[in-house]
Amino acid sequence: MATNSGAVTAIPRTPERLSRGVLGLAEIAASTMANIAPAMSFYFSMSLIALAAGIASPLTILAAAIAIALLGNTLSEFTRSIPSTGSFITFIGRSFGPVSGLTTAVVASVGYIIAVSSVVAIVGGWSSDILVKYAHVHIAWQLLTLVFTLIGLALVVRGVSLSTKWAGALFAFEMLMLLTVSAWVLANHSGNLNLTPFEPSHLLSGAKGLGLGFPIAVYMFIGWENSASLAEETANPRREVPRAIFLSIGLMTLSYVLFAYVTVVGYNYNATALGTATSVPFIVVAQGVLGATAFLAYLAGFTSIFGSLISATNSQARLIFNSGREGLLPAVTGRVTATRRTPWVALAIYLGIALGLVYGFGWNLAPVVFFGDAATLGAIPVIVVYLVANLALPFYYRREHPDQFSVVRHLVLPVCGVAAIAFPLYELVKPGQPAPFDRFPLVTAAIIVVGLAYALVLNWRDRTVGERIGSIVADAA
Repeated sequence: MATNSGAVTAIPRTPERLSRGVLGLAEIAASTMANIAPAMSFYFSMSLIALAAGIASPLTILAAAIAIALLGNTLSEFTRSIPSTGSFITFIGRSFGPVSGLTTAVVASVGYIIAVSSVVAIVGGWSSDILVKYAHVHIAWQLLTLVFTLIGLALVVRGVSLSTKWAGALFAFEMLMLLTVSAWVLANHSGNLNLTPFEPSHLLSGAKGLGLGFPIAVYMFIGWENSASLAEETANPRREVPRAIFLSIGLMTLSYVLFAYVTVVGYNYNATALGTATSVPFIVVAQGVLGATAFLAYLAGFTSIFGSLISATNSQARLIFNSGREGLLPAVTGRVTATRRTPWVALAIYLGIALGLVYGFGWNLAPVVFFGDAATLGAIPVIVVYLVANLALPFYYRREHPDQFSVVRHLVLPVCGVAAIAFPLYELVKPGQPAPFDRFPLVTAAIIVVGLAYALVLNWRDRTVGERIGSIVADAA
């Protein structure tokens, strides 16, 4: 295709398509919740939330769930109109034009890769700890990380149906273990149960404590958007993707509130002990009532991490794939396997770069330290994308579907979503944070600048790029 600068952009005449309609509501909802990874997210977040909010941590989680539900409305409304494997990239690009879409392709891809590198690191670190604790065998976490990353890559390349089933099975086991431990803890403390964790008066430092714990609680839900990029492989995506989004958010909210309550009860409502815990609070509680069988809680952590690795790779690498086949990123990323129709190049690039980040920046760090650093850094550009998507919804519906425009769904709720997500974003980028977190806003700004420069150059070289953003609708022939 000739461009106004004389360059040639290789865009396939017939873009590659993924397997159509092989997933249903149960599969994409399970994949989404596996991506959220309740055990992994809760294990590493609860003590931080309690440090900020005290024993009323469940209230902080409920507040975060409301913010995520507002974002869920935005993604659902976009999907009902134009279901796309490109997800936020398509939605923002169709709302604000090619430069915004191209910039989002870079920012979202980089943010998700950095975020998943935290999972890549901790899958090796957590499994290494289990082997030391229960088998008295030491295997370097760096080696285990490589092994499990390659296993994960092999599964996702085999096909979305198979890998989603694996992620769903791992998630089911994880939830079974968490619920079993929770029931056991509540039974053992049955004479000491009350509702003080749900009373606002028990928020540490009042509203300030709620605010300090809110960004951490929001982070626990990241992955809620997983099902949108599986739209092309979902039967009836305009109906099932929104259902999966809200089903996942609802079930994870109930689960997190239960786990938080159980942890508070297990610590005998002692906010100081909970907030200053040096190990995983839920594991400590499990050991207190289960003894040696607390191994199951450790195993739930592993299945949570590995399930998240599989489901995050399936979902987020498809953003890169869709950008490649639409000509927003290099065309090689838009290739699929001949038989199973899986985007093998995007999958390999996604996990390959993530593994490179782990080895390049985390080799000499404790995996849990790298996990916290990479998860925080990766979350910032992703949350920026969330915010822009909320701003985009009113413009999109007002221009494209004026007859369907709803003041509540397409204006009030996304504006509330902007307000809700702006707070945790500010908490992540505000001045005065300790190293290395003080450098993360600058890194994010650099990613956005690079993305914008890339967008301006590509749009200048090829004025047809705007026509290709969102040109492949998930359920179109």
